[in-house]
Amino acid sequence: MTAAQPRTEPLDVQPTPLALLLLGREADPRSERGVECPGDLPSPSDPDLVARARAAKERLGEKVFILGHHYQRDEVIQFADVTGDSFKLARDAAARPQAEYIVFCGVHFMAESADILTSDDQKVVLPDLAAGCSMADMATAEQVAECWDVLTDAGIAEQVVPVSYMNSSADIKAFTGKHGGTICTSSNAKRALDWAFEQGQKVLFLPDQHLGRNTAVRDLGMSLDDCVVYNPHKPGGGLTVEQLRAAKMILWRGHCSVHGRFSLDSVNDVRARIPGVQVLVHPECKHEVVAAADQVGSTEYIIKALDAAPAGSTWAIGTELNLVRRLANAHPDKEIVFLDRTVCFCSTMNRIDLPHLVWTLESLADGALVNRIQVDPETESFAKLALERMLALP
Repeated sequence: MTAAQPRTEPLDVQPTPLALLLLGREADPRSERGVECPGDLPSPSDPDLVARARAAKERLGEKVFILGHHYQRDEVIQFADVTGDSFKLARDAAARPQAEYIVFCGVHFMAESADILTSDDQKVVLPDLAAGCSMADMATAEQVAECWDVLTDAGIAEQVVPVSYMNSSADIKAFTGKHGGTICTSSNAKRALDWAFEQGQKVLFLPDQHLGRNTAVRDLGMSLDDCVVYNPHKPGGGLTVEQLRAAKMILWRGHCSVHGRFSLDSVNDVRARIPGVQVLVHPECKHEVVAAADQVGSTEYIIKALDAAPAGSTWAIGTELNLVRRLANAHPDKEIVFLDRTVCFCSTMNRIDLPHLVWTLESLADGALVNRIQVDPETESFAKLALERMLALP
């Protein structure tokens, strides 16, 4: 038997579409995220990245306004002019009309909302176009239009008011505005649902089933039987006409990949390990987790609750790990732990790293507009209508 001859010709190896997507260099045809990211990024190991970011930001001066979502990593959040949740940041951007560039360190749907709420003269930039949101991607415009046809065929569309979570694409916000609905955040979901039930008899809640269910059951006193889940991957949403007609809450089959990981076992385990622990979770968690928690609230609620908590208290927090770790460091007089033993970063949020931020700021400082997020005028018009309805909520 002879040894195999060494290969002399070059291998024609091409990166797979998935590999390119993960690198932020290609597009997923089923998603609104992740188009090609041009230019050369600085090396992640470059020891001068912090100095380069500061220098580029100084060169830009008041022309740039950097927004940092709470889930961003510390290396990025240090350069944010303001921090907050998605809606707060979009409103902060609109309040800075003198800023030519809005650099949104978050994910795609957040940058879209900022573009909708800012002036036409302002340019919203996302440092990595592959920074998407799995929850937002779980509802496409085509799927939602098909769902509305199902509701129409069932004879109930006129009774249904759409309520869409802020964590949705501009297309879904536009659908909501066009069909007489409103947007909500995790902070005002109850007010949004109260308003919706004053307008109609049923709600189509998009795209996070858990926030919709938790708000309906915990805050509005509905039963779990009042809620059905519409699965866009099944004919008719996997529901009968009778189920649709009987339901009060038609929940889209979507969820947050971070908050959906927490389980009842997580709660039971932390209580067994840490006597007297207070469990505080986000309402995007599953219903059984929310029901077992001591407190439930939005990201801003979680931050304020820990600020007000007495020294020596112990907390297990069910939300994204970057925020939990930052809160633990900010409150050394309290014991603050992550609810689950499994590390749970938001993988798409963490795509915004220091090399991408440096590349973005240096490009803008050199006069090159990169990674602009721009919503088309018709979509923007209807999406803004839905957002304005939310702003008008009592």
